[in-house]
Amino acid sequence: MSIKNSKGKLMIFTGRANPELGKEIANYVGVELGKADISTFKNGEIYAKYRESVRGSDAFLIQSFSEPVNDNLMELLIMVDAMKRASAARISAVIPYYAYARQDKKTEPREPISAKLIANLLTTAGVDRVLTMDLHAGQIQGFFDVPVDHLTALPILANYFKKRGLDDLIVVSPDVGRVKIAKRCADRIGVSIAVLHKSRPAHNVAEITQLVGDVKGKRALIIDDMIDTGGTIVYGAETLLKNGAKEVYVCATHGIFSGQAAERLDKSPIKEVVVTNTIPVPPEKRFKKLKVLSIGPLFSQVILNVHEDESVSEIFQGDNIV
Repeated sequence: MSIKNSKGKLMIFTGRANPELGKEIANYVGVELGKADISTFKNGEIYAKYRESVRGSDAFLIQSFSEPVNDNLMELLIMVDAMKRASAARISAVIPYYAYARQDKKTEPREPISAKLIANLLTTAGVDRVLTMDLHAGQIQGFFDVPVDHLTALPILANYFKKRGLDDLIVVSPDVGRVKIAKRCADRIGVSIAVLHKSRPAHNVAEITQLVGDVKGKRALIIDDMIDTGGTIVYGAETLLKNGAKEVYVCATHGIFSGQAAERLDKSPIKEVVVTNTIPVPPEKRFKKLKVLSIGPLFSQVILNVHEDESVSEIFQGDNIV
């Protein structure tokens, strides 16, 4: 099956970062996943070639910047360059997880703004549009000179817990910067919020210094954009339990699970950890408390709307997102 409009045939290709998600999206959209040869030479160089004509197509390239981050980033740049040279009408980079997003500003002298650098690289390579999800810093959208569709997994995560029907639930923001997200989640579920205040004395190190709100006798749900090493989340959960919470749940869009994060979370007092499949979770990082929800249907609908020049924001209205 092919879908075509004035911009040409809709085609979907996936890199090697998250091929299962690419297949899922293509299946939901109703098109066959595009054929491409992507390989790595013995010296580490990446090679990409499309095995079918893409001339005049509306192409969507799916690639998360998951581990190994730099290889997956370079792979997408090479895929874009090959697509551009093959005369695609429009190239959209679908990046479920955008790495380097925590380097969005200078906090000390002589630091880079790496999130802007990545935006420049993608634009220079030939990307016409970017579709991404739950950027660590929303202002990164402004780093691009091409349109950016910034999606959110919030409705999927909120609806999951709403359907669970947990009594005495309260949504907890892990820091003051996530209060708006926590409030939106709480509003969807119909509960109140609390806020943890943390400071970062060093990279990948966080300290919880204060809790604002009453969690005594309640089931607490911490919501964040990502779980990296898991240290902050575990410490936050322990803080909530010390303040009277009877259970702690955690949800986040991106399950990075660096280092010993999976083991740390599994041994923690957290009841359940819910993430999405923006980043593939390998078998060695899966643990009993982990639940992975799919963002495939959501990205599929957005791709169809972008292809047809229809509204993307309307997809996120109401509670009809699975």
